[in-house]
Amino acid sequence: MGQQNRKITTLSDAGASEPVPGVVSDELLQTDDPEASASLAESTSETQVSPWPTYLFLSVAACFSLYLLRYYLFGIGGPTLLAVTLIPVAFILFTLDSLRKNDFYPKFGLKINYAIAAVYIALCVVIIVYMRLEFFDIRTVRAGLWSAADLVMGGLMFAMVMEFARKKYFALFILNLILILYTVYGWLVPGLFGHPGLTWSRVLSAMSVEMTTGVYSRLPQLALTLIGSFLLVLSVLRAFGCVDSLIKGASRIAARSLHALPQAAVIGSFGVAAVSGSGAANAATTGSATIPAMIASGLPRPSAAAIETASSLGGQLMPPIMGISAFLMADFLGRSYFDVVARGYAPALIYFAGVSVSVFLISIRYKDKLVSVSLAETELYFIDGIKIFSYGAVVVGLVVLMALAGTPPMIAAVRIFVIILIAMCLMLIITNWRSHGSPGFRTLAVPLRRLVTTFTGMTTELALLLAVLSIMTGAFVITGVPPKIGFLLMEAAGVNLVTMILVGFLFGAVVGTGLPPAPTYIITALVIAPPMIKTGVNPWVVHFFAFFLAVWGELTPPTSVVAAVASRIADASFMRTLFRAIRLCIGLFVLMGAIFAKPQLVLEPGFAQLAAFGLVLAGTIGIAFSLQANFSLNRPLDLFIRIVLAGLSILIVLYPELQGSLLGVFPVAGLLTYWFIKQRRKAPVRFENQKP
Repeated sequence: MGQQNRKITTLSDAGASEPVPGVVSDELLQTDDPEASASLAESTSETQVSPWPTYLFLSVAACFSLYLLRYYLFGIGGPTLLAVTLIPVAFILFTLDSLRKNDFYPKFGLKINYAIAAVYIALCVVIIVYMRLEFFDIRTVRAGLWSAADLVMGGLMFAMVMEFARKKYFALFILNLILILYTVYGWLVPGLFGHPGLTWSRVLSAMSVEMTTGVYSRLPQLALTLIGSFLLVLSVLRAFGCVDSLIKGASRIAARSLHALPQAAVIGSFGVAAVSGSGAANAATTGSATIPAMIASGLPRPSAAAIETASSLGGQLMPPIMGISAFLMADFLGRSYFDVVARGYAPALIYFAGVSVSVFLISIRYKDKLVSVSLAETELYFIDGIKIFSYGAVVVGLVVLMALAGTPPMIAAVRIFVIILIAMCLMLIITNWRSHGSPGFRTLAVPLRRLVTTFTGMTTELALLLAVLSIMTGAFVITGVPPKIGFLLMEAAGVNLVTMILVGFLFGAVVGTGLPPAPTYIITALVIAPPMIKTGVNPWVVHFFAFFLAVWGELTPPTSVVAAVASRIADASFMRTLFRAIRLCIGLFVLMGAIFAKPQLVLEPGFAQLAAFGLVLAGTIGIAFSLQANFSLNRPLDLFIRIVLAGLSILIVLYPELQGSLLGVFPVAGLLTYWFIKQRRKAPVRFENQKP
């Protein structure tokens, strides 16, 4: 269809809108992204037999949120006592949430479910009371000589956390079960991995009352403290509709041109990613609007889903609220979370630039087939503008407080939360006053309830997940598995750094195939970091490499929740979506190599980082053009030009000297200029059998 004859199509005319909540709920249950799990509370239709589980859930959730807010403001008791108190409460909330959604033990009857839930809740209350009363003695007087009651209470909490893992993260449950059996019966294993074995009482104490490993250790403490404070900020933005307004703004931009429509997925995900840290939640949030629009405009379903998948994956990379693995990285390195944020901007911007360029080239390829689409309900009102401004102010405020004022990250997040909550409440009151002549205080109940349920859902899910991961890391550490695996891997690689990187990549890719990003990062970092650092690689480089591998794990089947969500919304093939998304995510692979060749990218913020950023960005754009653009109707000539462009771009990225890399920028810029000149002179070049 010629450009001047393109028709205007609305989403409703195209029949492209889909009931997203019902589509994505199964996949979101399997992710370790905190926002993805919390969004279920808002998006899933709850079939309730009795209202009391919901009332009880809301009551406990309100107490849980207020207790945490008290800790954020005053720090009373310390993080260990906080975890001892709230990990059982998190399991109570998980139980009540499952009950109110009829998802506790579906195979059993209602009465049996209520009976089991009552037992779980009673045990958790007993554990809380006992652990708080005996907290001082357990940590000091009886340390190393715990009583039978200590081990019983610790063992019960350990068992309930494992039950959570069985229901929500079955792969982690199996892995933990194997590791625990290996911990006890290691004497049955021959060779290097054999060990004398530990007693069951030693395992129970290590997973609970020791509190340096297991269900009360630093990882769940991190979920309840630092990460929880950032989740407060995200929750208030979601509760008052700031995320929805941001997506509406991206949709308005998309309606301006055919090339801008696919970019709406990139722009929307870029904005949501800044305070999300969740790839699956990005796909569910922005994809519900952008994927149907892209399909209606003429893009193939797998391509539309792949664009949203690649864009949403940036939720794991984009500061100031990056994925869970970024918080874990700060903890592993013993540095402030802002140190990770300051180094994370450059890789995130490179990644999004690579995705944006690739998406632009895809829209060029399908230019003749695309039709204009006006997204339904994209009119922006004054209130939407205020919400978008508030969204941006939160991002800027977090960076300013942490970077310029030197405010600790948790304190910065709490201050921003208080400010934005007051501002949103005042905005709602003023809006009601202007519309109805009264403040309408009762209307505040809806967003405040949504705030509590969103924050509670995200934080409890995350705290229990990190308790599960603490069991895993505890079993790894007390059996000495990471050094043994690292020794074998690095012995196979020898002293050659390139081989070491390849072996580390293969190990991380295999781990990521079966596990979500957070455990992938933990295992990979435990295994590859010590031997790499011993050979002279900077710790920042090693841990960012493990971080990128963990993000890459989000694209490896069968755990690619982001691709699963996007493909379900698009009603497209999961594998086609996945492989096309991998091609769009080339920037992630570039970053894995670039941080070794140009470590300035993640070592220290400053001019050296900016220089490395510019060179890696140029190389990433060149590689994206070599994969997605066409330079000639003559296929052999086109292939030759693209190979040359790819070679020059890889040289820019991997050549260690910044000055030498700069020389490669000029021929790459020349080839890209040649492509743009050809586009201005003639119609886009397309091959019939070529797929994006």
